Amino acid sequence: MEHFIKVAVTTDLPIGELMLVEVEDERIMLANIGGQFYAVPDECTHAGCSLSDGTLDGKLIECPCHGSQFDVRTGEVVSAPAYEPLTIYSVKVEGSDILVGPSSEK
Repeated sequence: MEHFIKVAVTTDLPIGELMLVEVEDERIMLANIGGQFYAVPDECTHAGCSLSDGTLDGKLIECPCHGSQFDVRTGEVVSAPAYEPLTIYSVKVEGSDILVGPSSEK
């Protein structure tokens, strides 16, 4: 993804919740942590399970398959069995629109 694309509006995603969005054939998990929006791939780096089916606890997303945990803000692995971090997508809010843009590779 080379530019920002609208994926949702702020009222779609309450604080402490997550949702799946699709952008240019990519599945992306969007999370609202304290009113800040974060986007990561919807795929756990351990076994490819869907993170949007997982549990968001504060800043941590837990994969529903094997319990790996990641910090949604940084992509860093907090708990194994995953050892590779998540890619982080750029997110910006314009008015009430949430836009997702290019990723920053880890």
